[in-house]
Amino acid sequence: MVLTDSREDRPDGSTLTTGAPVRTDHLLEEFESEKPARRLTGFPKRSLSVAGALLSLYALYWVLDPLPEQLYRTSFLAVALAMTFVLYRAWGSGGRAEGDEERPDNPGVTDWLFALLSVVALGYTLVVFDEFIRRAASPDPLDLVFGTITILLVLEATRRTVGWILPAVCVVFIAYAYLGALIPPGFVIGHSGYGPDRIIGQTYMGLEGLFGVPLDVAATYIVLFTIYGAVLEYSGAGKYFIDVSFAAFGRSRTGPGRTTTLAGFLLGTVSGSGTATTVTLGSVAWPILQRGGYPRVEGGGVLAAAGIGAILSPPTLGAAAFIIAEFLGVSYLTVLLYAVIPSLLYYLGIVLAIEADARRFGTRGVEVETPPLGRLLFRYGYHFSSLFLIVGLMALGFSPFRAVFYATIAAFLLSFLDPAHRMGPRRVYDALVAGAMGVLPVAATTAAAGIIVAVVTLTGLGLKLSSVIIGLAAGSLALTALYSALAVLLLGLAVPVTASFIIASVIIGPALTELGVAPFVAYMFIFYYAVLSEVSPPTALAAVAASAITGGNAFKTMMMTWKYTLPAFLVPFAFVLSPNGEALLLQGSALQIALTFLVSALAVGALAVATGAWLMGPARLPERVLCGAAGVLLLYLEPFWVAVGLGVLALGIVVHLIGGRLAGRSAPVGETNRAD
Repeated sequence: MVLTDSREDRPDGSTLTTGAPVRTDHLLEEFESEKPARRLTGFPKRSLSVAGALLSLYALYWVLDPLPEQLYRTSFLAVALAMTFVLYRAWGSGGRAEGDEERPDNPGVTDWLFALLSVVALGYTLVVFDEFIRRAASPDPLDLVFGTITILLVLEATRRTVGWILPAVCVVFIAYAYLGALIPPGFVIGHSGYGPDRIIGQTYMGLEGLFGVPLDVAATYIVLFTIYGAVLEYSGAGKYFIDVSFAAFGRSRTGPGRTTTLAGFLLGTVSGSGTATTVTLGSVAWPILQRGGYPRVEGGGVLAAAGIGAILSPPTLGAAAFIIAEFLGVSYLTVLLYAVIPSLLYYLGIVLAIEADARRFGTRGVEVETPPLGRLLFRYGYHFSSLFLIVGLMALGFSPFRAVFYATIAAFLLSFLDPAHRMGPRRVYDALVAGAMGVLPVAATTAAAGIIVAVVTLTGLGLKLSSVIIGLAAGSLALTALYSALAVLLLGLAVPVTASFIIASVIIGPALTELGVAPFVAYMFIFYYAVLSEVSPPTALAAVAASAITGGNAFKTMMMTWKYTLPAFLVPFAFVLSPNGEALLLQGSALQIALTFLVSALAVGALAVATGAWLMGPARLPERVLCGAAGVLLLYLEPFWVAVGLGVLALGIVVHLIGGRLAGRSAPVGETNRAD
């Protein structure tokens, strides 16, 4: 998204004024991909666009007439890999100077060769499909050749799209499968070793490796949602969501922060990426935050927290949520329900932090020229209908695929209500292309993650490592959860969210389930920490992207984002450490769910006091420590510890009131209420 003018003339005659224009296309390239995509021209651009439109149509056609699983996944990956080699550079920036956007940046001979090899190596399996799947246990020489080529191509495509770390991890896992016999006998992870035929058979010739659940999710759920998001964007929904946020909160003292948070949530349904949402949102919202009095670091923290929140929240969630549904064998609607209360707690924490900031920084309302909220909702509120349609259709028993398919059709038809965004043939074509382009990095990543899953399944590594984790934790569930959270966060520093979830679920998940944690709870725990790796120091891509927009210190922005998102780091422990915590995932009676939510909301409020340094006035260190301790105790969700937490929280409030009264008596006349 590139904003070239800060004023927009709307069809109803009004004007939206958002402040100074901010160019964001280069930021999206920098933070969404390790190797920025080429700016293609001529035949390569046309051929890639046609391939992208056809791939999107293929995915839509599959919804209406599903093919056998392995046939569809293989053909989808063949096209996606070929497109990846055309679109993404092998190294650097292609020799182009910064700002030299007109110079051709087209693929070379090697790129076209890799694209052709992708089609040949995967097309081979389709030509001999019936015999191919029967000899998975004993591949013939041609299977081994094409299997090796396919694995190498997947690793190279992954390196081009998300960097070298995930492919390196895959190579380590393959080496572990092959060289297992060299591991000393006393090591838990040792095994007898497997030859190339077993490794390639497991990885390339069945549904447990390259073509397993991770790729299935990319080729079905994710591509359909990227197409849907592209249709929403081209139909004007993304711009409308920002307008609604400005109209709802723009004039109040907390308006800039609340506007950013609401806009981030709504935009996330379009982009599906925390970092992309942060960058797109920042281009519009940072001028508003700045005019409202937000310092650069705190403004960046709000942007990053708002951007990442969308992929933690219904109705879309992040890509890993689709994998949870597949792993558990439950509907995607069930996973959406799991996420409802944690999402409410996440945004409650941000809103309370914004309230504290408004008082500490003396923020002010900003006049943003928009139509009245009522008029916006009446004239353009139809943009929300397709989102509700997805949930409604799944509640009626439709598969997620058909639900998002019909929602995409609905968004397309509704676009004709807005003359400025009617989706004629050109817009439809562009949306289909954009939908396919959006899934390319995910397709490569999930295929590479499938290699790791294949090795873990072949060697039994998951159970072996889970016993190591439990041993280090001495059987303690609390320590096991802590070690698991740290492991997922560390993994997320190196690989994308989807890949880190897949790897952690097969390696770390068994450690939690062995100690009695329900599988759906373990997966949701891992999901939240995989997503939160995007706002965790020292990398925190969403925070770094936000700092690039605001001009604030990158590390300080990371820490500020961590402050805003603190409840999201602690709430997952609540539903792991206590059986009562499952109520946060909407499991249990209505009364139990309501009480658990109220206690957790109180805990989030206490944590907001600790991090925001504000209660009924500036909060000093003693009451902040007491409130922080109370928040942690309350999240344990056991009756005894809840009672202790309430007592500690009450003590913190009393200390605050006494301290505030004493400070008021000692303050010079005229300064007592200055903070207010």
